[in-house]
Amino acid sequence: MAPTRSRNAVPEQLGFDGMPERLFVCTPSKLGAYADCPRRYRYSYVDRPTPPKGPPWAHNSLGASVHTALKNWFALPPDRRVPGALPTLLKSTWVREGYRDVDQERASYRQALQWLETYVATLDPQEEPLGVERVVATKTAVLAFNGRADRIDSRMGPSGTEAVIVDYKTGRSGLDADDARGSQALALYAYAAQRVFRRPCHRVELHHLPSGTVAAHEHTEESLARQLRRAEDTARDIMTAERAVADGADPDTEFPTAPGALCSWCDFRRVCPAGQESVAREPWTAVEHLGT
Repeated sequence: MAPTRSRNAVPEQLGFDGMPERLFVCTPSKLGAYADCPRRYRYSYVDRPTPPKGPPWAHNSLGASVHTALKNWFALPPDRRVPGALPTLLKSTWVREGYRDVDQERASYRQALQWLETYVATLDPQEEPLGVERVVATKTAVLAFNGRADRIDSRMGPSGTEAVIVDYKTGRSGLDADDARGSQALALYAYAAQRVFRRPCHRVELHHLPSGTVAAHEHTEESLARQLRRAEDTARDIMTAERAVADGADPDTEFPTAPGALCSWCDFRRVCPAGQESVAREPWTAVEHLGT
């Protein structure tokens, strides 16, 4: 078997003194992969060919189905945004991968439909968001950031119309204000949205459909700047590691593992020595409780 190579080992064009550093192109998931485990980042973004992943996860299929159904609900004319439209929308977007069997898949579908019906009952069908599945992007001295926000609302704030970041969640655990405050992804969306829409964006919200709760946080310019600095620090660490590997350093040393509970749910558990020591999870484990 041919040795795995880094795509960063490809010779690059020579630079010149005084030229600006190349920006690190990133998304929230790319930054998050490194923060969770540098080895997972390497498997996802550095090694070519990419190591084989495990089978699809049912909870990811469920989440994707719900997100796309909500996107398509907002794409309907306002007079058709009614709960009765949801079964058709969910069926047309349903992702079937990862479930144990047909019975589990059907139970998950029924639960997802119930979540959606309860959630849209809280929405004003006449209200048009600023964006749905909207890409926002911005650049700093280090980053070329882009990300796709689930929804960006327009609401009245203390000093006029503001943008609000809304992120849907379908996981088992409830969320609180600390989760919203600590989410680097939401903060980066807010930072970028301010520049795209040219209006304040400080409020970020996690809408947890299973519990019907909303976890929110009001950022300040200072707290957004702190999250941005964290993202830039992560980007610098990644670029340093990638350059070292391109120069011949050991990839295992530059991108170490971070063993923990997430190993059991990692796509690369089967090819990672540390991951293989973790408890194996079945692809459907996280949805076993649905419909019971």
